[in-house]
Amino acid sequence: MRPEQNEAVDKTIEYFRAAEKEPGHRTAKFLWNAKMRFGKTFASYQLAKKMGLKKILVLTFKPAVQSAWEEDLLTHVDFEGWQFVSAKNGFDYESTDKSRPIVCFGSFQDLLGTNENGGIKAKNEWIHIINWDLVIFDEYHFGAWRENAKKLFETEDEDLSLDFDAEEYQEKEAGNAINETFLPITTPRYLYLSGTPFRAINSGEFIEDQIYNWTYSDEQRAKDNWGTAPNNPYLSLPRMVLMTYKIPDSIRQIAQQGEFDEFDLNVFFSAEGKGDNAKFKFEDYVQKWLDLIRGAYLGTTTDDLKLGAKKPDMPFSNTRLLSILTHTLWFMPNVASCHAMANLLKKRNNSFFHDYKVNVAAGPSAGIGVEALAPVLQSMGDPLKTKTITLSCGKLTTGVTIKPWTGIFMLRNLSSPETYFQAAFRVQSPWVIDLGAGKNEIMKHECYVFDFALDRALHQIADYSCRLDVNESNPEQKVAEFINFLPVLAYDGSTMKRLNETDILDIALAGTSATLLARRWESALLVNVDNDTLARLMANEDAMKALMSIEGFRSLNTEINDIIIASEKVKKAKAKGEKLTLKEKKEISAEEKEFKSKRKMIQEKLIKFATRIPVFMYLTDFREYSLKDVITQLEPGLFKRVTGLNVKDFELLCSLGVFNAALMNDAVYKFKRYEDSSLNYTGIDRHQGESVGGYDTVLTREEFDKLFGSQQGSLNVVEQDFDNDIDLPEIEDDYSDDEDKEPVPKQKAESEPKGTETMINKTVAVPITPKAATRVIRTSFTSPNTAQEKPKVDISAVNPGSTVTHKKFGDGSVIAIKDGKIIVSFGKNEKTFLFPQAFEQGFLKL
Repeated sequence: MRPEQNEAVDKTIEYFRAAEKEPGHRTAKFLWNAKMRFGKTFASYQLAKKMGLKKILVLTFKPAVQSAWEEDLLTHVDFEGWQFVSAKNGFDYESTDKSRPIVCFGSFQDLLGTNENGGIKAKNEWIHIINWDLVIFDEYHFGAWRENAKKLFETEDEDLSLDFDAEEYQEKEAGNAINETFLPITTPRYLYLSGTPFRAINSGEFIEDQIYNWTYSDEQRAKDNWGTAPNNPYLSLPRMVLMTYKIPDSIRQIAQQGEFDEFDLNVFFSAEGKGDNAKFKFEDYVQKWLDLIRGAYLGTTTDDLKLGAKKPDMPFSNTRLLSILTHTLWFMPNVASCHAMANLLKKRNNSFFHDYKVNVAAGPSAGIGVEALAPVLQSMGDPLKTKTITLSCGKLTTGVTIKPWTGIFMLRNLSSPETYFQAAFRVQSPWVIDLGAGKNEIMKHECYVFDFALDRALHQIADYSCRLDVNESNPEQKVAEFINFLPVLAYDGSTMKRLNETDILDIALAGTSATLLARRWESALLVNVDNDTLARLMANEDAMKALMSIEGFRSLNTEINDIIIASEKVKKAKAKGEKLTLKEKKEISAEEKEFKSKRKMIQEKLIKFATRIPVFMYLTDFREYSLKDVITQLEPGLFKRVTGLNVKDFELLCSLGVFNAALMNDAVYKFKRYEDSSLNYTGIDRHQGESVGGYDTVLTREEFDKLFGSQQGSLNVVEQDFDNDIDLPEIEDDYSDDEDKEPVPKQKAESEPKGTETMINKTVAVPITPKAATRVIRTSFTSPNTAQEKPKVDISAVNPGSTVTHKKFGDGSVIAIKDGKIIVSFGKNEKTFLFPQAFEQGFLKL
């Protein structure tokens, strides 16, 4: 095993053994948050072997993964003599040798599906009788459990299952949803495997002790550490490059929607009709897009001539990219758009694409799960001699490996980072060719993700890097480390530039408004009310007292008890299936409604409590500590008055997982940033030079400023440094942090003549910035010489000890002037102002 696999196995064994010794032993659950190519199947088998487990049940949420489980077991010397039972051999468990380890593999549909009366299928009863040593859930993600068991056990439509609303699920279903305890199987331990378990981590479904992490950054760091050694086990794992493009306005105008005029890919690629008759609604614009990606769209040619710079690197125009992108996956919005694209690519005017074999892996005709894989592999033949484009809207985006894929085009809206990165990592499979005589050649050193919704792509990067790394508390640090291994290049309509972490977070966090901030504090994701959390609450007398001290929670004890008892009763009754009478079914339905409404009520009351935290933040004067520290150490009295909870109680509820600290941190950062920009115009910065707190983390002021940038500074026109353009062949070496520190141009003299050339260069200068900033920049181009001179103020007499007057605070005495700031004492309070701006803008007077 590789070092990280050993570590995962050891940590899991340690947790399982500790759980066995706990009083009132509950079934142990452990999560491997390990990206694709970690070797989850092999490591899972090693875990079972090390623990001496003989009866292993593997249940998958994605049936397409069977081949990997079978190959690892039957071809590796470590598992000689182990037996594999699956649908392929008719689940023939009876004829196996019970003295040797048995692995039973199947999907929920295969093994736990019910008959038409809701009971267990007779042929599968052996699964429910056996007490399994270990049950493994493969390809697990939060929300995989659905409220309705039927949805879970019926064959899932891969093309329709992608757009999952976490907020809605948490609000309406999460606490009540069926989970592993509802399954009619018995085991002392569960192992969950997932490459993108964002919500499982953020929802509190697993706490830190129950998770082993192995992310893309971990993998690429290990690859770097090994260097070019021939025995480097990570050498064949390609580096990913994300290339994002802002589509020219002449093309994108047809699909701009929403408050911020965001480009809507689902609208742009919407289609009607079926099969050969499918056609894009905006076919002319999609045709322009096809011309654009091969560098032949006339609309950009004039821009290129004006720029006097080289063209941006489009996927099918850059010669280096052309040689790499011989096999690509295009991720479309739906089945109709897949067929419409195939039909459009066949047209005579798209002869460039006639060299590519186009596969449509969408709809029932493409097959389910593994069946959709065979035609694609067949069309490739010898992949070194062929070229293919595979069109999909869900199939082949999880759990399968197609080695020759080198690029994926994200051509649909995807709000879920799980789906986005599961699809993106499909193209990161290693592709190694055996040359004979013990020699191999790595065919894929880099792979590419192309995204035409620039803001969305950067938002996903920020999400992935910030939310999956539970150990690092500084968001900028997380993003910086991630993009060190996954370069992000963005074309903003003028030039292609490699982005740094500040650029990415600026764009990802742009568009925050007071309304959106308020909604974050009303989110159901901030609180957890599932049975496990409620049981932890019930078991803790102090926590129950704490909650009951909050207004509206007086009868909480009996309500929580009722919810747990009723949901357990309903769970047991449902497991009986067909044996229920009509009367029993009605009783269950009534009880279910009752406990769901009580759970909803508790959730709403906890959210009501969470909405008081921003009120507390407005009232408190401390910024240099994390919010948690301010609450617990500095202003406990104020917190008690605002929220009704004292400090000790609040800490206790956080430790039990009632509140979601990770999301609260995120909401606090955004709140602080918004508060800063709201107060800056006054000329007062009372927290200059101090650190800035999150919910339970603290950033230095330098880190915070670097993270979010000064919003006013972002409105400056930045001169384009053409040496900073990225030439794809040199991506690996030509980037350093210094390249992003671009000079701010000096104000032009009044007498300087305005020329066409100057205006063009000004337009070129627009950096990739948040939308709001971009709008302001454009207005400044039309009137570069209209800026008014600041009024001259004589500040030569301002010295420490001078008396100054502030229109709100009255007379004060100057204590110190340093680093562009002036500190003034008003009675017992000290205030910091910008110097000399506070005098120039009239806030202070001598």
